[in-house]
Amino acid sequence: MISPSNQFERELEVFRKEVAAATQFFYGYLTVHAVAADQERVYQLLNTAPLFWNTSLGALQTAAFIALGRIFDQNSTHNVDRLFRIAQNNRPIFSKEALGLRKQGASPTPPDWLADYLANAYVPRPSDFRRLRTYVLKYRRIYEGKYRNLRHMIFAHKAVSAESDVQALFAKTNIRELQRMLVFLGSLYDALWQLFFNGLKPVLRPRRYSVKRIRTNPMPTWQSGAVQETITRETEKFLLAAAGVAQL
Repeated sequence: MISPSNQFERELEVFRKEVAAATQFFYGYLTVHAVAADQERVYQLLNTAPLFWNTSLGALQTAAFIALGRIFDQNSTHNVDRLFRIAQNNRPIFSKEALGLRKQGASPTPPDWLADYLANAYVPRPSDFRRLRTYVLKYRRIYEGKYRNLRHMIFAHKAVSAESDVQALFAKTNIRELQRMLVFLGSLYDALWQLFFNGLKPVLRPRRYSVKRIRTNPMPTWQSGAVQETITRETEKFLLAAAGVAQL
């Protein structure tokens, strides 16, 4: 039997990978379009192999929606609700005692600093999980109202083929809304990770979500490891280098 602590840790890692995948795919897709729109030489480069790039962009778009569905869909084996159920049904895994064991690791005795560390550690209340789930519910409703049918009927299954029906589904979408959703999921993972491994109060810290802003004011690599920042930076750097555009 897997202990509740190990079960939560595994599910948290699955959640991280799913969120990272959806974010990488979608921001990679957006960045290629954005750089090509701003740089004529990049646009010309893409047009030397249009079928390849249309295939790649289509694959990124499809993969992003498929991953997003795995995160929110209730019938998905691993989804954000399963993660919260494990957390709320096993609250002792967030106790100071449990945190102390995680911090001690394989050491036979607790390190000297551990007692002081645990004295300031945060033990979550039921209200903390309810607050976080309120945000999850907000974005699930957006997903279900605007993106679930698109995911199921266009990307996962070819249930809709008439051009008017396809356009009607896409008309509901909003790029900024999707960016906010993905960045929220990344912040949620960080909050739960910090709670579980460091005993910090779960706070949803703001993150940049705009591709334009990320490109205009790139953060140093050491300062931001957020997935949307990294994939945007790497995609633009590669396209500019491939097109022979001088970079500052």
